[in-house]
Amino acid sequence: MRRGLLLSAYAAASHRHWANGVECWLDDIDWTRLELPPRHFAWRIRGNPLTWMLREGETLGQEYDVILATSMVDLATLIGLYPHLGRAHKVVYFHENQFAYPLAEGQRSSGEPLMVNLYTALAADTLVFNSAYNRDSFIDGARTFLKRLPENLPAAAPLEALRDRARVLPVPIEAGTSRSPEGGDIIVWNHRWEYDKNPETFFGALFGLAERGVDFRLAVMGQRFRDCPAIFDQARERLGERLVCWGPQSSEAYRRWLDEGALVVSTTDHEFQGLAIMEAVHHGCVPLVPDRLCFPEFYEERFRYRDDRELETRLEAWLTSPASRPSPPDSEAWTWPALLPAYRDLLRLS
Repeated sequence: MRRGLLLSAYAAASHRHWANGVECWLDDIDWTRLELPPRHFAWRIRGNPLTWMLREGETLGQEYDVILATSMVDLATLIGLYPHLGRAHKVVYFHENQFAYPLAEGQRSSGEPLMVNLYTALAADTLVFNSAYNRDSFIDGARTFLKRLPENLPAAAPLEALRDRARVLPVPIEAGTSRSPEGGDIIVWNHRWEYDKNPETFFGALFGLAERGVDFRLAVMGQRFRDCPAIFDQARERLGERLVCWGPQSSEAYRRWLDEGALVVSTTDHEFQGLAIMEAVHHGCVPLVPDRLCFPEFYEERFRYRDDRELETRLEAWLTSPASRPSPPDSEAWTWPALLPAYRDLLRLS
């Protein structure tokens, strides 16, 4: 059996979901998994090789046939510290890229995360992106970044070489039979409670619907952090009677509310795949997503809105006239059974 090293330097929920699936579905590789918790971002993305060297030196000193790392891993430094790892087939998975990651208000841009992404890409044999938008924003962002450097480096050729080594392969969702849409009035929010998900626009649309007397119920789930946008407190106060759940849920409760849900909405300013939306669609929710970022790759025009006004108008129409709603997209193409052959080919298992 071939030996694999699975590295995740910032193991957020979607990264753990992906890594769990890799171990489960690609079980003809004997995986050794190293991951670090998703906190202290600035240190984590720059310091992960040192952390692993001090904690996992014996593990890193072993031989592996394949290395599968997330883009948060400083792979170039890790290979410099353990040169024998360079002999493995090295695949880097980009759940996101730092060149297209929006800054919070008052946050200053730093070149460190950008350089880690770039060096890791250059050190890999194969790059994998969860969407074409992710791939293209990485290549284009790296080109813009390098043009700002004082040496005026000739970046076009190496960046296009990276594009040639890149593949697009989404993070799969769990297999299972999705339910048929049954109408209903529950709107689902199942995203992180953070600024980049743009909750102000989401709740603003719901405030408008409520003021006009449109009937709906609301399931607000997703990962909550110590500091979250103030709009969530406002929404709980103004929409309290319409809430069916509020805050993080157990896995069982989360799936149950997705089964109960009618519509799932994204208003995000940043998305490279939108795993939460895909999960809700697989449970039968009808998606309504922005006509930008990665969404045009996955959803037909009837599921996309162009601006805040169209978001609110479409929601009102779908709530007041359920027969006008389209059926959810076919989600089977996003599951592990459907994507497994491509993952096997990626890791040279075919």
